[in-house]
Amino acid sequence: MGIENQIIVPLDVATEAEAIALVESLPQVTFWKVGLELFVSTGSRILPVLKDRQKRIFLDLKFHDIPNTVAGACRAAATYGVDLTTIHAVAGRSALKGAVAAVAEGAQAAGCSPPKLIAITLLTSLSSRDLAFDLKIPLELPEYALQMALLAQETGLQGAVCSPQEVEQLRRVCGDDFLLVCPGVRPSWAQAGDQRRSMTPAAAIKAGADYLVIGRPITAASDPVAAWERICEELTTANA
Repeated sequence: MGIENQIIVPLDVATEAEAIALVESLPQVTFWKVGLELFVSTGSRILPVLKDRQKRIFLDLKFHDIPNTVAGACRAAATYGVDLTTIHAVAGRSALKGAVAAVAEGAQAAGCSPPKLIAITLLTSLSSRDLAFDLKIPLELPEYALQMALLAQETGLQGAVCSPQEVEQLRRVCGDDFLLVCPGVRPSWAQAGDQRRSMTPAAAIKAGADYLVIGRPITAASDPVAAWERICEELTTANA
């Protein structure tokens, strides 16, 4: 796929009007992420708007609940015809297995292709210190992320979300067919914000990422189109 198709831009806004304005201001973007803020604020209305514009959709609601509730949410999400959707790996083996089956059921009932179901390994806002001291998890962070990805793979999920700092190890262990989506991607000229385990776009792709989620360096830039084009140019140059 082309470099421009590997960049997912989040619609991290509160209203449908703001979302449409952002999409129209960046016509070059083919893949958009709809997350909690927009979905909770406006519901699913933005999804057909994006589909009518032939955009791909990453529905990033990060389901995490008991298995029955997660299955119901995944079954409903699959009816929207989105391309990717997420569940926390820490929801556990039963929830992950149930989610895989529910996505297939929901898509079949709606007559659409099922989304690729991918697992959140560990939020990129969390550090090794957070994992050890706040969450009381004794594993080193790279090992924990790997174990969550392996759990997702064993239970039938198609991929995982991980920081770019873990992507090389996950690619090596999980193989080329396991989809790896990386938030926490920041160009060298952009502020890190609340990302704790970040990497430049070129380094993340080189490490093995399939998709990069890049938000504020583009959407909060004084000239979002110029920022988008600069990132694409840097990626193209790095991969030449």
